[in-house]
Amino acid sequence: MMDRVDRSEVAHDQLAGVAERYRHRRRRFAGEERALRQRSRSLSYLRLALFLAMVVCLGVILVRGFGAQRIWLASAALFFVTFALLVRLHRRVEQRRSRFASLETINADALLRLQRGWDDLPLPTAPLQIDGLGGAMVRDLDLFGRGSLFHLLGTAWSPPGRATLAAWLLRPARCAEIERRQSAVAAVAENLDFRQELELRCRPLAEAEPDPEPFLAWAEDEPWLAGHPVLLWWARGSALLTLPLLVAGIFGQVPWILAGFLPLANFTLAYLLFKRLEATFDRVDQGRAGFAAYSAALEILAGENFEDERLRSVAAAVTSGDEPAHLATRRLGRLVVLADTRHGGYVHFIVQALFLWDLHVLSRFEHWQRKYGAQARGWLRALGEIETLAALGGLAADNPDWAFPRLADSPAPNSPAPNSQCLRAERLAHPLLRQETRVGNDVEIGPPGTFLLVTGSNMSGKSTLLRAVGVNVVLAQAGGPVCAARFELPPLTLGTSVLVEDSLTDGYSFFMAELRRLKEIVELAEASHAGGERSLLFLLDEILRGTNAPERRVAVRRVLLHLLKLGAIGAVSTHDLALAEMEGLAAGCRPVHFRETVHTEGEGPRMTFDYRLRPGVATTVNALKLLDLVGLGEETEAST
Repeated sequence: MMDRVDRSEVAHDQLAGVAERYRHRRRRFAGEERALRQRSRSLSYLRLALFLAMVVCLGVILVRGFGAQRIWLASAALFFVTFALLVRLHRRVEQRRSRFASLETINADALLRLQRGWDDLPLPTAPLQIDGLGGAMVRDLDLFGRGSLFHLLGTAWSPPGRATLAAWLLRPARCAEIERRQSAVAAVAENLDFRQELELRCRPLAEAEPDPEPFLAWAEDEPWLAGHPVLLWWARGSALLTLPLLVAGIFGQVPWILAGFLPLANFTLAYLLFKRLEATFDRVDQGRAGFAAYSAALEILAGENFEDERLRSVAAAVTSGDEPAHLATRRLGRLVVLADTRHGGYVHFIVQALFLWDLHVLSRFEHWQRKYGAQARGWLRALGEIETLAALGGLAADNPDWAFPRLADSPAPNSPAPNSQCLRAERLAHPLLRQETRVGNDVEIGPPGTFLLVTGSNMSGKSTLLRAVGVNVVLAQAGGPVCAARFELPPLTLGTSVLVEDSLTDGYSFFMAELRRLKEIVELAEASHAGGERSLLFLLDEILRGTNAPERRVAVRRVLLHLLKLGAIGAVSTHDLALAEMEGLAAGCRPVHFRETVHTEGEGPRMTFDYRLRPGVATTVNALKLLDLVGLGEETEAST
């Protein structure tokens, strides 16, 4: 017990140190923002004064005529030039002020994340691609939504960052890949400045919601104009000849019919190609501006010198080739400006007739397409990976008492390999609970042929324990740290039945909903058994409570025996203490329990829980005691 208390105090001190670091950074950035805001206000007043002074000078010139003294003309020019320079300076000051304001917000959010302040903490939107993935496990383990694991890891803001984080949570990695991720997560956890700079640059991408997929589809396609070289050479030739011929026609050097031929031919050709060019431009337009918005986020990868091998490989994806990714995306942004001439009305009509403008712009886009198109998707994939590694690294840095799990086939140096078929954890707790409220317990699940039977009274912590196991397994197989002092596990597939509901629209009862959920878990166990690469870890909370006790015991026995026969391991919570002694289950059952304490002193009876896991079957129940506590006890029964 003393060891637990000492470790708890150390963890509390470590968390306080992390929180103080964020408070210090928040105060520093807030101070910088206030100073720049004051400077910005002063520049605004100065700009106004210069503008008014310029207006006065121009007014004097208008009153006295343009023959006024040169001093007024010189003063007006000086005020104008100074005003233009101040506009640029003011813009830079505002950019810096906005930067420090965002950094202040990022550190304030980090404090909220430490305190699990879900209501005030911004929630990045989960990507639509996760729909249908994860099944019941997503809801059972609170993987997405407010107060979820995705919310806790909510520093990945860009669409590829959120998609990668969601995929890592839903698709467990192989052991070798998990080890590489752990190394990268540990390395990036030490670099707070990099993590916050990355978050700063990626946050605007969440607000704009740029969808690069249409543009990426075009970038990876075959260039259209390159297959029609005659059109391109015509556009280049007409751009050189049209204007000189028109000038020559004006001065009578060539006949008008010859001078007007090229503009008329250009306009006719542009009309004939309109649908084809519009279709191509529409494909580019759907995502090019959004893709160019990734430039600032990609730039930070090019400027960082990583020591970790995994991080270096991610950074190499955006720096290899003739030009770094962020410069290529900036080049694309400049092409966007040229392409917008298409919406210029008469201006577009004139440049089309003179130069076939759209063909030249499309040629520049296709040059970019040939040079960078095959790499573009890899750039965004690299950004998504680095954001996800940074999110997991932030979790590791914010919780220094958490551990990186040991995998079944990667024993630590000078230590025996863990049992490849068991999950073992020391001081395991739920990562979504605040540090001062969560209670750690030692848990062992496995080997195959056994299961953990968790008993105890209502509200004692049974469901929380099952969820804690599940969420930490998800974190472990994503490559992140876990809320435990030590954690060992084999490759696992999760099957959960914690939150089950009936369906009025689909027309099935609560009991049928439970059966459907169990059928899915059994199918997962059969697939895992057939594949041989992963074991099924089942987490069942009060299963089949939608029917009477005698039938429930028979059904539960059948389901558990079948799961154990398939080599699955798991934990089952129940109020039915008889399960521990049922034929066929008793040999594989490892009972543990939680306990409550009833206090009768003071104003009235009350109940407390220490949430400590103890060996054996529960020895107490509390349903009737809870009735008494809420005023539905013997007095209510007597009154009826």
